[in-house]
Amino acid sequence: MTPAARVQAAIEILDTVIAAANSGGASADKLVAEGLKQRRYAGSKDRRAIRETIYAAIRACGPVPASGRAALLRLAQDDPELAALFDGSGYGPAAIVPGEPVAEGGVAPVWLARLLADSGVADAAALLERAPLDVRVNALKADRATIVLPERGEPLAAPQGLRFGAGTPVESWDAFAEGLVEVQDGGSQLACLAVAAKPGETVIDLCAGAGGKTLALAAAMANEGTLIAADTNRERLRRLAPRAQRAGARIAETLLLDPGWEMEVLGPWRGAADAVLVDAPCSGTGTWRRNPEARWRLSPTEIARYAEVQGRLLGLAAQLVRPGGRIVFVTCSLLDAEGAEVVTSFLAGHPDFAAMDAALPAGAAQGPGWRLSPALSGTDGFFIARMGTTC
Repeated sequence: MTPAARVQAAIEILDTVIAAANSGGASADKLVAEGLKQRRYAGSKDRRAIRETIYAAIRACGPVPASGRAALLRLAQDDPELAALFDGSGYGPAAIVPGEPVAEGGVAPVWLARLLADSGVADAAALLERAPLDVRVNALKADRATIVLPERGEPLAAPQGLRFGAGTPVESWDAFAEGLVEVQDGGSQLACLAVAAKPGETVIDLCAGAGGKTLALAAAMANEGTLIAADTNRERLRRLAPRAQRAGARIAETLLLDPGWEMEVLGPWRGAADAVLVDAPCSGTGTWRRNPEARWRLSPTEIARYAEVQGRLLGLAAQLVRPGGRIVFVTCSLLDAEGAEVVTSFLAGHPDFAAMDAALPAGAAQGPGWRLSPALSGTDGFFIARMGTTC
């Protein structure tokens, strides 16, 4: 493919990404993969160049652009070489017409950028940088100090964390197949560290999903005690069993919950848990480095809905934790509406709980909890709060 033809292909695939963002359709990852698959004539270098152009354009646009062409024109404003490829040549994009629409820049749609600023996020641009690849060395089978890997990783603040460059083929390594390492962002590892799970305890991962944090908790507990993984998503929960087998992690029970009726299944654990991890559903504003088009899919109504669900999940956790136990609340969001405000409201309604110091080795205090972000900690964005019973 010619460079101009690559740009035209990027424009066409971006059109599908934009349409999906406006209608709640498939993610950019799926649409880009499908769009490249359809272009069988594109070689590996062509596909890589098209993918990089698409994601560079997504990151360059704040609000949802009107079209893929408008998005690429935004990128071309600061890239004369790219602008020159709009030359009307065969299979390339039409020449640029003075005054034609160009997408707006910025970190996010105006309303969302304002929410970030109101939440004290002064470094929002860092949320759109390309993320590195972090792994957690599985302490059930290996140790960061002695493990030998195909590449040398940079040690992270998390005790078993290592960082590699984006695109490092970790999942092709023998160490991955043997369960010695798991791909997990350093911030996610620190969230698990905040749980302070110990051997012999009873720990409930209330929103386990596919089990990334569950596996980290099993390693912290040295497979001693009772670890419960619960979630309302059957498909995601099914992925935990093969992952746990590979990691050598012992999960006492995997519980499928019915939204709104969770305690029918969780009843036997009422007042029994030493720790409950609430890794709550959220807007994902802290993960834009990996999913930059996600900021085009949000609305104030959706954020309010997430906050309501988060508060309800904390109420469930309060029923499960024993006297003297602890709740750890985590969202991969930097909005106070999904973090500090939710926890403040929970504490106001539950006087038998009090905020505890997260005391993590990276990040900074934020209201009654702790914040991680690309600028503060070099990780994805997270809000983490620890709460303990007062009796």
